[in-house]
Amino acid sequence: MNKTSVFLSIASVVAWLSCAPVLMFAQDSESSTVSIYPQDYFRNPLNIPITLAGNFGECRPNHYHSGLDIKTEGRENLPVFAAASGYVSRIRISASGFGNALYITHPDGFTTLYAHLNNFAPAIQKYTKDKQYELETWAVDLILYENQFPVEKGDQIAWSGNTGSSAGPHLHFEIRETSTEHPLNPQLFGFKIQDTKAPVPLHLALYNAEKSLYEHTPMIIPLKGKQQTYRLQDTLMLPYNKLGMSVHVNDFMDGSQNTLNFYTASWYIDGILQGKITLDDIGYEETRYLHAYVDYALRQKRKEWFQCMFQLPGNQLNSIYSHLNADRGYLSVSIGEPANATIVLKDAAGNATEINFTFILTGDTSTTAACSVPFAYNKPNTFEHPNVRFRLSENDLYDNICFQFAEKPRKDAFSMEYQLHTAHVPIHGYFELQIKPDKPVPFALRDKIVLVYQEDEKNIKKSAQAARFQDGWYQARVRNFGRYYLLADTIAPVITPAFTQNAQLAQVGKLQLTVKDNLTSVASFRAELNGKWVCFVQRGNTYIYTFDEHCPKGKNTLKITVADENNNTNIKTYTFYR
Repeated sequence: MNKTSVFLSIASVVAWLSCAPVLMFAQDSESSTVSIYPQDYFRNPLNIPITLAGNFGECRPNHYHSGLDIKTEGRENLPVFAAASGYVSRIRISASGFGNALYITHPDGFTTLYAHLNNFAPAIQKYTKDKQYELETWAVDLILYENQFPVEKGDQIAWSGNTGSSAGPHLHFEIRETSTEHPLNPQLFGFKIQDTKAPVPLHLALYNAEKSLYEHTPMIIPLKGKQQTYRLQDTLMLPYNKLGMSVHVNDFMDGSQNTLNFYTASWYIDGILQGKITLDDIGYEETRYLHAYVDYALRQKRKEWFQCMFQLPGNQLNSIYSHLNADRGYLSVSIGEPANATIVLKDAAGNATEINFTFILTGDTSTTAACSVPFAYNKPNTFEHPNVRFRLSENDLYDNICFQFAEKPRKDAFSMEYQLHTAHVPIHGYFELQIKPDKPVPFALRDKIVLVYQEDEKNIKKSAQAARFQDGWYQARVRNFGRYYLLADTIAPVITPAFTQNAQLAQVGKLQLTVKDNLTSVASFRAELNGKWVCFVQRGNTYIYTFDEHCPKGKNTLKITVADENNNTNIKTYTFYR
């Protein structure tokens, strides 16, 4: 049950309405359940019409999109307003994720989030800066009391921006249930968003449901249609005993070319409902189940999101599914008999598209090869090798796999290169991967070893993290299958200033530099101006300090200290004139 939905009898609805604000009643065609959301409680957080670059439930790398990405006309520094009365309950500043973000807690059980901001309203900005200097850190996560920054609906709280993991100027806006912190679908709260365009399905994928999703290749069919109806003319002869379906689909709204996602998907056999997906109320602790909701292998290979009309056995995101048949949304019909399948896709504005086709299951006569290392989705799975070992929990796989392992030598590494299955199979949680060197590691390098990860041989780009030494093994927590090996990292991060030594910077008004590491990441950055900590703002690899009261006129000395995950440290000192 949706935690934010209230289920009422007709009598209790009537009684409740006598003292309630204006609400939305969304009647589910497959159920008598009435979902109730306030319709006039929240206002538009901007003073321009809402046009979306992204909506709730969109498929993103590793997560569902948790709110609305509201366009800001390609500009930054538009005023941002409190969507309802309440108080600023949290201030968060980070180089990634939401960037500069504000949270407002409202008295009726909701919290709103405003992200990728540039600056906050003056009083909030001053409080944040004072805390940064008190804690001597630019990145902060501050929890506030109710009486510190109360706001009324429509008060300006910030200016829009492009901070954090943002690809362009916009406002990320969320509505959460305060008690659970679960993001809700903001489009169900009565915002005026012009949308007359129905979802556009591009491809249909069909699966042998008796095989693991990761152990076979689906049949992919391009879709063409008009007037929101897509129909395959030919009857499909499918060599399966049971059928699974997924759809690659985009939605659009008026005035925007950005792709969005549907709100609900329902699928039927001969007019009988087999299952429904509703994209609402998805918690951050659940959002990684996106990897089970989509065909992850197709995403990795084709860079397209195929959303599955079935629930994988290891997918524990149960709240978005309803009316599932006994086969968890897979389709079982009589072998050799024609059946009519219908998929109905609706967006939050009610625009609907249908996909229709007829199929005949002819039965699966194929044989499955014996598996030497079977991994089950609902059991712990352990792999032991003289130089590699790891253990997956019973919740880490979404479907069964036949685990594959390979190794090959690397002249540049302290270990062999080990291929752990394929990166096309997702892992839900972190697991401890241990690798033993196959050549001696000098004592001076023991704390400089990193675990390097590559998806496959063609993937030139690699990532690495510091590995811990214990009892002859190097270990690190990882979350992917793929290729792993051990390297030594003795190179400190490189500091590149955008100014010269003894530069005159009065007219420039700021200090700017970049910091990059060759293998891992910049684990620490500290700037001191004339011996005292000074606040640099981070934008990716760039660090910026804008002159303020902490920088006196005349000659100044700047000391920068940076270190990577293996504590390779670089210290630079510069003089400049303001």
